[in-house]
Amino acid sequence: MFFHAHPDDEALLTAGTMAMLAAEGHRVVLVVATAGERGLAEMEPGDELGETRLKELYESAALLGCARVECLGYGDSGLSPKGGVADERPDNAFIDADTEAAAKALAAILHEERAELLAIYDPAGGYGHPDHVQVHRVGKRAAEIAGTEIVLEATVNRDPLVRLLKLAGRFYRFPPEFDVRTFESAYSPGETITHRVNVRKYTKQKRASMAAHASQASGGDSDRTLAVMLKVPRPIYRFVFGTEWYVRRDLPPGARLGHPFDRWPK
Repeated sequence: MFFHAHPDDEALLTAGTMAMLAAEGHRVVLVVATAGERGLAEMEPGDELGETRLKELYESAALLGCARVECLGYGDSGLSPKGGVADERPDNAFIDADTEAAAKALAAILHEERAELLAIYDPAGGYGHPDHVQVHRVGKRAAEIAGTEIVLEATVNRDPLVRLLKLAGRFYRFPPEFDVRTFESAYSPGETITHRVNVRKYTKQKRASMAAHASQASGGDSDRTLAVMLKVPRPIYRFVFGTEWYVRRDLPPGARLGHPFDRWPK
């Protein structure tokens, strides 16, 4: 089971792994906390955008081979202009949800599916979106309730990422919402990463998953991050997005695994 905050999050961090596991015959389930109704897009935030993004989510999930898609129904908490918790947010915002209640809702799906693995985010919530941080809290607790043995925190190796972004910044003007400095404390340092999953065979599906979220490739004053990624030439895309990273906290320091179900020698 893969637990994400909003539609399109699955495409960015875990799509290759999801497609790989589905191809191997595993039942892959995708759960999102919100419909992403407060995301940037050409249409105004609200129910219509949420409905559009859920339709895109189902398309993405189908392309990745998911057997089931669920939305927990919380409100998209949105972001403040500075990237933190928004002052104005819906009454049912995910960031304000009772962690235990949300975890029990997710644990019920884990029980029903008899899931062997749950993928969430690292404690930083990747780049720090409040709903992503909440996914970590809720997902971690849900796994405890359900007794799910394998919990993987989807992340990115920030060490080469920061070096690459600084280099790219010399030649390319990033979108306004894309602040390279935030990545210096985002995601996870390489020394903590336990899983480096080679998904190059599945980058076609990953790219298609990104493209399915058309509403998130537009809106704002310039190209959105997703649109920039989709402009990367295919051979380079396969190289850049061909690895997905995870942290499994119950493994010892120095663990280096290549598949979500690999076991570390005891």
